[in-house]
Amino acid sequence: MPTIAPLSASRLHATIDPARIPWDSSKDIPLPRNGRQNPFQPRAMQALDLALQINTQGYNVYLSGEADLGRSHMLLSYLGPQAKKLPTPNDLVYVHNFSDPDRPHLFALPAGMGKKFKQNLKELVEHIRVELPRRFEASTFVKRRAKLVDNFQNARMGLLRKMNSVAVDKGFNLDMDESGGLTLHPLVEGKRLSEEEFDKLDTNVRLSLKSQGDNLVQAMSGFMRQLNKAEESFQDDERGLERDAMNQVLTSYLTPIEQRMLKACQVKGLDAYFAELREDILKNTDAFLQRDGGMGPMGDIHGGPAVDAVLYRYEANLLVDSSSLEGAPIIVEDHPTAVNLLGCVERESEMGALVTDFTLIRAGSIHKANGGFLVLHIEDLLQHPNAWEGLLRALRSNVARIEDAGEGPDTPIRTKGINPEPLPLNLKVVLVGEEELYEGLLVNDDRFSKLFRIKAHMADTTERSAGNIRAYLGHIATIIKETELPCFDRSALAWLIDLGSHICEDQRRLSLRFPELRELMIEASALARMKKQDHISAPVLEEAYAARVYRANLVEEIYMEEYDRNMIKVQTSGQAIGQVNGLSVTWHGDFEFGLPHRISCTVGVGHEGIIDLEREAELGGPIHTKAMMILKSYLTDLFARKKPLVLSGSLYFEQSYAGIEGDSASGAELAALLSAIADVPVRLDLAFTGAVSQTGQIMAVGGVTRKIEGFYNVCARQGLTGTQGVIIPFDNVDHLMLAPTVIKAVENGQFAIYPVRRIEEALSLLTGLAIGRRLKNGGFTKGSLYDMVDSRLEQLGAYAQNAFRRSKKTKEG
Repeated sequence: MPTIAPLSASRLHATIDPARIPWDSSKDIPLPRNGRQNPFQPRAMQALDLALQINTQGYNVYLSGEADLGRSHMLLSYLGPQAKKLPTPNDLVYVHNFSDPDRPHLFALPAGMGKKFKQNLKELVEHIRVELPRRFEASTFVKRRAKLVDNFQNARMGLLRKMNSVAVDKGFNLDMDESGGLTLHPLVEGKRLSEEEFDKLDTNVRLSLKSQGDNLVQAMSGFMRQLNKAEESFQDDERGLERDAMNQVLTSYLTPIEQRMLKACQVKGLDAYFAELREDILKNTDAFLQRDGGMGPMGDIHGGPAVDAVLYRYEANLLVDSSSLEGAPIIVEDHPTAVNLLGCVERESEMGALVTDFTLIRAGSIHKANGGFLVLHIEDLLQHPNAWEGLLRALRSNVARIEDAGEGPDTPIRTKGINPEPLPLNLKVVLVGEEELYEGLLVNDDRFSKLFRIKAHMADTTERSAGNIRAYLGHIATIIKETELPCFDRSALAWLIDLGSHICEDQRRLSLRFPELRELMIEASALARMKKQDHISAPVLEEAYAARVYRANLVEEIYMEEYDRNMIKVQTSGQAIGQVNGLSVTWHGDFEFGLPHRISCTVGVGHEGIIDLEREAELGGPIHTKAMMILKSYLTDLFARKKPLVLSGSLYFEQSYAGIEGDSASGAELAALLSAIADVPVRLDLAFTGAVSQTGQIMAVGGVTRKIEGFYNVCARQGLTGTQGVIIPFDNVDHLMLAPTVIKAVENGQFAIYPVRRIEEALSLLTGLAIGRRLKNGGFTKGSLYDMVDSRLEQLGAYAQNAFRRSKKTKEG
């Protein structure tokens, strides 16, 4: 019988000699050049490089990777230098549309000009409000206006005299009140009658006087028209005078602004805007003169609109200010609601009603990122369906439209609002998320694959080679600099390299979960400060790691106490028939630990076959159920070539009250089943983990390090005997990154790790028997384990066939 040799302690953990670290400490490590390609993510880097070279619509990026790979940090480190090479995008400014106020104009001005444009318009209004009254108080303006007033008053008085003369000839007196209203009073015997005296006259006389008065009014209608025309002419001349004054002010203040802006900004429609601006200001001169009560400095009221209802038109809404940018923008929207992402039109309450105008348009992240990059986490984005739909709609149409907040295109009742001019889009959107979400979007949303054609997939591990170790140390040095940590010596750097392999549980690879390394480094730095140490060494890191485990392993410790008190029945010594110590991995929050479980099997006569009690109790998952079916296939292939399998057996995990999934215990289950059939005891000082195939191969499983440590902890608490150990798949040897306590026990001969390739090797270790081989007659080597199994199966078949037969009685005579 071949002997299965246990692994040496050197094979249980990948360890780098600190002397092989090229630098004495972290301060000597050269930092990676800014913008340098990430050597650990060549696939993602290639995808991002390609995306930046394609300006065609639809070539946005989905960055796929686990959350603890530092996705955002890697992406921003790459995009930062790339963005600085790109041109700075324009400022975006909304202005009033004088011909259609509900459709504000959008101007894209060179970076920095938007702020100047806004400030120039603000100063223009202030200058006009100060300068225009001065112009009206100037002697030239006062004289010109006085002349207009005199001419109007002379013409008015002349007409009134003519009208009064006509009235006197007809026996009436013409009177004018303060508001300019004309009243006819009858004259009787040269005396003007009051209303009371008029009412006392004889009815016939009153009717006669009234008729004469009506005829007089008709006769004087021509004079009235002349009077109204003279007044209108005066008002027109007065407005013209004011317009001339305003024109002079605009020539002094608006014209230089217009000339500077048109020279600096070659923007379509800007010259037309300035022309419309000038004309509208000339039409609304009164808005710059109104005081309390709406009275102008001349004491006239022209019935113009309120100040606030006019002056807002001459403002500029600086939607996006790019003056502080150097290159293209990189916008990371961490709260992608529809408003934050797509922008909105706000409303204000005015006299109980909600109103809006172009000054209440607010930019979204998509506007701020135009000309650059917009980074979104898909998990956050999908929490806001309106934002997701709006983003896809904008990318599909290649324009960003701003709508009133709270109103969608399908809203049944809409309040009156504005429709701002949309923004043509020119940006790259990068969605950051996990692979599962990427696959879900591909299946459930046809638009996604057409708009995000480039996938940048991040790896979570890299090969543990000399070149990668140097690059790994460069990343560690970057973390130390960015977080302002103390110096890490050579032993600490070597310890962190080994931690990289420990995290991914692979001696030949390094984990790229740099955020996990960063957290431990920060905790070790705090511990060093508590110890008054000015640098970090390997023992400090080891202590920090132990402290982290201690903070998280309360549940594991509770389990261990239950093993100690024999509440959970697991023996680590002796033998038993139909019982094997299997291993499992348990998660509690983000803490992973291994636990041993007793797997039991009973066998009897019957036709039910092998019953999986976990499946019957609906505690077993589909992969576990599949593993049980493989066990049946293995038995059928080995022992049922010439006879049927007639047995009734049951397999289950003892004291397991939660769901069970996976096939890593199928090897142990097969060992328990064969032990029960052959009635052969199995060693309980060995635990077994490994998946078995239909042909008996033992295949790799996950979490092998945690499983070994879990069984070792139970053995150590119950007492190490020197014969205890764990049987693992040979393919998992490179995945071992065991704790120092386990390695020390192996070095001292107190614990052993046995790698096996086939189930026969595991059975040999567990039973101590020869397993046997198939003979030409269909049987197995005499006295072997398989011979015992085959004999028992034949016996069970015979029992099943003859169990209920009754002896026949012969009848005489």
